[in-house]
Amino acid sequence: MFSTGIIECCKKLRLSRNLADMAQTTDGKSHQEYLYKLLSAELKNREQRRIAKLLSSAGFYSIKTFDDIRFDEITLPSGLTLESLKSLDFIKEKKNIIMYGRTGTGKTLLSTALGVAACQRSIPVRFYRTAALVNQLSEAKKFGTLGLIIKKMNKASVIILDEWGYVPYDRTGAQLLFDYLSGIHEQKSIVLNTNLEFSRWVNVLYDEQMTAALVGRLMHHCHLILFPGENNRLRESSINELYHSIAPADQEGKTA
Repeated sequence: MFSTGIIECCKKLRLSRNLADMAQTTDGKSHQEYLYKLLSAELKNREQRRIAKLLSSAGFYSIKTFDDIRFDEITLPSGLTLESLKSLDFIKEKKNIIMYGRTGTGKTLLSTALGVAACQRSIPVRFYRTAALVNQLSEAKKFGTLGLIIKKMNKASVIILDEWGYVPYDRTGAQLLFDYLSGIHEQKSIVLNTNLEFSRWVNVLYDEQMTAALVGRLMHHCHLILFPGENNRLRESSINELYHSIAPADQEGKTA
């Protein structure tokens, strides 16, 4: 009789049915201890469900953790330690991360591990293959559903863009993505994976001023993580030199 009543109370209080089961097995030396253990278990159960929901809705190809990463093959910039990266300090600081390296060097693995770690700390994440997102934005604009996609993206605190620059983008979608990334500047953290030098981003975004403006905003508060690759010139160049390679001094004022 009491078991059925507890189940009904859980429904009305919007508590999990597991609470009714736990009520039968939880022990306590006092009523207060019993109630504390029961409510603590319910909170833990809710947190686990929330994390599972965040991981499911994030859009990861697969679930990866830091244990899957070979950090000895990754070059972190000065000012970013491995401990700080794993602690997700960049999210608290609203900083971006750009990962550069040739295909297959682990950019997707690391960005996924960062995203998974964020979800496990109840931080919402959205993971996109960039070309697919650009096409979604373009199609949504055409059919009047752009607001729905933007609303979904806005729920995330971290936007992960994988395979940036692998193929030329739809012009309309590229402009929409530029507008969105510009709009969330210093509001969310962006993790962007690319095998394309900044100076060649114009080949997929088409417009030099838009490209320079986007690079400037992304790099404003950013950690550039390098992976083993063939382009040693990028490894030896400073962020400032890379930015100016596509944003000549006489154009900086125009794209601010």
